[in-house]
Amino acid sequence: MAFEKGGNVPGAHTSLIKSLLERPSDLSTASAYSQINGFIYLAAGVLLIVWPGVTQTLFMDRDFVGDERGLIRAMGLAVVVIGWLYVFGARTGGRQVVAASVIDRLIFVPVVLLPLAFSGVFPHLLVAFTILDMSLAVGAWVLFSRET
Repeated sequence: MAFEKGGNVPGAHTSLIKSLLERPSDLSTASAYSQINGFIYLAAGVLLIVWPGVTQTLFMDRDFVGDERGLIRAMGLAVVVIGWLYVFGARTGGRQVVAASVIDRLIFVPVVLLPLAFSGVFPHLLVAFTILDMSLAVGAWVLFSRET
């Protein structure tokens, strides 16, 4: 089974790593901003994985009563994956990546996270993520529209 023309499974990892490490061409301001957003998400996700108790310490949410520590870590993993995709999506320089991130952060995130927060599910953490997400989306939108 070949992954690249003339290649085979053992050599495929070299091309994969090489592609990840390629230096991007000149990125637009919006793409560079989106890449920085990705690093912010990576850091926030790692924080949730390593220290799920941050929800009580920084956000003053309730103590865990069950398996919430694991759920916070799972949320951290999702945030890490989002950050990873933002970093490498932005490195492509594709305008669609920036545009899609604006849409998802201004529509999908608040539609899902705010009702959860209002129902009492880690309200401070989820509202803080919503505010962060929407604020970063507005910044991306402003930069994106300046480049159009």
